[in-house]
Amino acid sequence: MTNLTGMFFAIVGGILWGVSGVCGQFLFQNKEVTAGWLVPVRLLFAGFFLLCYFLIRDRKQAVEVWKDRRNARDVVIYGFAGLMFCQFSYFQTIEWSNAGTATVIEYLGPALIVVYVCISARRRPEAKEVVSVLLALGGIFLIATHGNPSTLVLSQKALIMGLLSAVSVVIYTVQPERLLKQFHAPLILAWGMLIGGIALCAVFQPWKHMPVLDSQMLAVLFYIIVFGTMAGFSMYMHSVKLIGSVKASLFACVEPVAATLLSAVWMKVRFTAVDLLGFLMILATIFILAIPTGKTK
Repeated sequence: MTNLTGMFFAIVGGILWGVSGVCGQFLFQNKEVTAGWLVPVRLLFAGFFLLCYFLIRDRKQAVEVWKDRRNARDVVIYGFAGLMFCQFSYFQTIEWSNAGTATVIEYLGPALIVVYVCISARRRPEAKEVVSVLLALGGIFLIATHGNPSTLVLSQKALIMGLLSAVSVVIYTVQPERLLKQFHAPLILAWGMLIGGIALCAVFQPWKHMPVLDSQMLAVLFYIIVFGTMAGFSMYMHSVKLIGSVKASLFACVEPVAATLLSAVWMKVRFTAVDLLGFLMILATIFILAIPTGKTK
């Protein structure tokens, strides 16, 4: 039952994320919104509402994280280098390209985690890890150039920001491991989102560049904050706790599929066969990395 619950949360969380990315693309293209406005608003409100829930439910536990200096430092790092960096780079890539492409590029993260683990542990990569990294590199090459190294199909700034979003996934995944062993995942998310949102508000000052908040805009923004952020992140982190990061990331890879399909249907984005091949190569890395090594203890 635990496995089924974990699978359910990972899949639903991935779908909510994918739809959220396309909602962001809709705002960028139709409502004169920028990533510099959307991301701080998204993080600030989602973090505030989540934190209010914990303060009402158990105020002592909500502030417990700040009583230890190392925990406090890790939460601040997670808020800046994890959530803030991850969310801004992801939505900026969407603004400069589209939700499907941005989401798939972000899924280079697992391959980069393999590189990080091998370097930090000073060990040689396994065969499946080498294959995964090569597939990921091949996939990003096809997406960026369509197979012709002399041309860049994806804009340079979108490619660079997309690669930064993949790097941010590594930080987002690895950095809070110690915190998650001590506290509820949504609580760490709440503080991280609030910290990241406040920092981005200080930089971009979204109140100075307010878009027209019509009913359509408010409905999409509500989905992004409540379902795409609060519910999506909480479900995914809970699935990690139930079934582990490997299985959770495997089932959550429904996110780029949802983002690509919705981008094509709703936003009328046209993907070529080469694009789709690049997408498949990158997503294949998740499945390959999930294959058991066959080693016994």
